Formats: sequence, C-alpha cells, structure tokens
Amino acid sequence: MVVLLALGTVAAVLASRSHPSPDTTTTQPPTTTVAPSGPPFAVGTLSLTLRERVGAAVRVLPTTVYYPAAGRAGGAPVAGATPERSAGPYPLVVFSEGYDIAPQAYGALLDAWTAAGYVVAAPDYPLTDPAEPGGVDEGDIVNHPADLRYVISTLVGLSRAAGGDLAGLVRPGAIAVIGHSDGGDVSLATVANTCCTDPRISAAVLLSGAELTSFGGQYFAGTPAVPLLVVQGTADTVNPPECSIQIYDAAPAPKHYLSLFGASHTGAYLPPGPARAVVERVTIDFLDGYLKGSQAALARMARDGTVPGLAGMTSAPTVSARLAPPGTTCPGAPPG
Repeated sequence: MVVLLALGTVAAVLASRSHPSPDTTTTQPPTTTVAPSGPPFAVGTLSLTLRERVGAAVRVLPTTVYYPAAGRAGGAPVAGATPERSAGPYPLVVFSEGYDIAPQAYGALLDAWTAAGYVVAAPDYPLTDPAEPGGVDEGDIVNHPADLRYVISTLVGLSRAAGGDLAGLVRPGAIAVIGHSDGGDVSLATVANTCCTDPRISAAVLLSGAELTSFGGQYFAGTPAVPLLVVQGTADTVNPPECSIQIYDAAPAPKHYLSLFGASHTGAYLPPGPARAVVERVTIDFLDGYLKGSQAALARMARDGTVPGLAGMTSAPTVSARLAPPGTTCPGAPPG
C-alpha cells in the first residue's frame, strides 16, 4: 500500500482490505510542543483520500481526521495545525454518518470529541453523501462495515509510520466507533454482528441506530461484549425507539441507554441546543470511562444524562417495559 500525505490537501491511500500496511511520506517532520495539562485541546484537521482495493475495484473514502492540536482551545478547527504529540497517543474514534447526510454536518460533535482528547476519523462512505455525483444509494451500506475496518487499519498504520503527519497520535489499544442512523447500524455491525466484528474496537456509541438483516450474520451471538452507549430520541420516526430498545435489551453489559425526550431523528445531533449538549457530555463521559479508564467519568455520565424534562439515563438490564411504544417495530431489523 502506498500513502501520500500533505497537510491541508487531499492524500491518496492504496491498499487491500485484508492487508493494509501503509508506507508514509510527509511534507514536513513531526513537531514536538509543550503539552498542555490535558483537555480541552485545540483541534487540527487533515484531509485524506483513502483508496480501498476490493478485488479489481477501488472504493474511494474521503476522510477527515480531527486531532488534538497545539494552541488555544475553543477556536475553529485549523487545517494542518501542529499536532499536540506530547499529550498523546490518543484513543481513536471512527465516526459513521447517517444516510444522505455529509459528515461535516456533525462538525460540532466531532470537534467536541477531539477537544476532549481523541483522534476522530470521519470517512465519507461511497453513495452516502448528498453531494455524491451519481446520487445516493442506501443499498451500499452492506459494504460500509468493511470500509470502517479499513479506516481503522489505515489510521493505526499511519500512526505507527515514523515521521508522518499522524505519527504517534493513535493509541491502537483504545478504539471506539460512533455512528448516527445508518452509521449507527454500521457501527453496531462491527461490534455485535457475526458478519463484521472487529476485535480492535473497545467501545461503541449508537445514535439512533438499528439492527439490519441486510448485513447477514447474527447479532449478539457469541460476539465479545463491547461496552455500548445507545442514544435515542423518543420522537424519532425514522429509526423509532423500538430499534434502539431491541439493540439495548439484547446487548450484554456493560451498556447504557440515553433517552432524549421529544427529540427527532436528527434533532439531538445536528442543530445546536440543550439536547445536543447532553449528547456531547454523555458521549465524552462514556469514551473517557471505557477508553481512558476513568471511573469518575462513568459516575458523571449518569448525572449528565439525567436532565428533568430533557433526558434520562439507565444501565438496567432492559428498558422495554418503560420506553417501548406499543405496536411499533423496527424497519429492516430481524425479529426481536
């Protein structure tokens, strides 16, 4: 595999799904800076174009990498900013967008996770972005779990390569996936479906996700127990609450369910507001707890997810008795 990187520009990555081991060249040597005491960090970005070989075909995955950067926290992300290597390596989060939604639409969440001390990779899956020249095709989702695994392999490889722009930034033993809607379906498949599991993933956050029969395989059938945070709006009519409840009730512990009262399918994730603020706090608590080993963060998560009139949180074995709407089913999911 060949990787060509340039800060602030598009890079090209050529590899196979099964054996990604990138070579790396950079436009400048890595820079060491004095590390801050900890988060929040400034946010830097790097644009890559990953080219995934699948037999004779090539799947193109434009990917934006967000990383903790040197400088003052709180400003807008800066393309090509100097990485804050002295505080790394950092856990890796791979984010999967919803169908017909550009990854950049989730920018506030991506920035928040990065500022909290994570390298965040946001691939733009083929046939998913509304700007796709040939139009979108939801059926391509069956290929996205393999795309996601490829992104993980590439980012880990780039971090291990000496002298590259991402050298030393990723901690390969601490990897999480987060996805919204179809992206949540993809993320779930990589941790809980026999079709697609990736043992490198240590935690998963599902934002209004669902199980899908189209992936094949079986859910929670001998797959390793991966800590799970399920987030769901009660007024979601695309992936209704039954979708998330089906996932949560079947999942082994440790698991957590965040219910957002009156939130729609996108209302707690895209526009600013109190609901998105809860999602930011709770997801960071979850990541800090399971990727950084912070028991204080796990205790704080329960408090941050309990906001009268806005949100409720539980780690009970099931939530069906209290939250499942009568007569609803989850479209595209196997029988519960």
